[in-house]
Amino acid sequence: MAESVTIARPYALAIFRLARENRQLPLWSDRLERLAAIAGDAAMSAVFGNPKFSAGQVADLVISLCGDSGESADRELCAFVGTLAENERLTVLPQIHELYEQLKSADAGARDAMVTSAYALDDAQLNALISELEPHFGSKLQVRVEVDPALIGGIKVVVGDQVLDASVRGKLEAMAAALKN
Repeated sequence: MAESVTIARPYALAIFRLARENRQLPLWSDRLERLAAIAGDAAMSAVFGNPKFSAGQVADLVISLCGDSGESADRELCAFVGTLAENERLTVLPQIHELYEQLKSADAGARDAMVTSAYALDDAQLNALISELEPHFGSKLQVRVEVDPALIGGIKVVVGDQVLDASVRGKLEAMAAALKN
């Protein structure tokens, strides 16, 4: 995993810079999402590693599946996919998409936050939570929510490498660790 992220980082950075320069951040976000879905397909994974297909053939197939239009857009997309195919890097498209989204969020001054809750949160609860978390983490947050009943109660928030664990399960684990010491 770490190796694929390392490989994907320069591609994500290059596409991000191109998209920002051309004011096409949402367009490339959509493109990369489609490309990541294509790369994640099991049948396509078999094509990527098949020596019977040239890099050009694989790139053409991926571009045809992407369904993008526009003359200059096609040129940029074709060049990008062609470069990935030539360097046998099409399999890292999901990581490129993920890194691109992180760069886009950082550029907008926002950070991704993963909130895990023991129970589903309604919109009012989520908005109240976000308004309390943003000052704590010092930035605007783009929140994704998962429900994990194993937490028993409370929430767990992950922003970058920072973890805020206010779950019952987390508190029980902390108590168990304290008792062992």
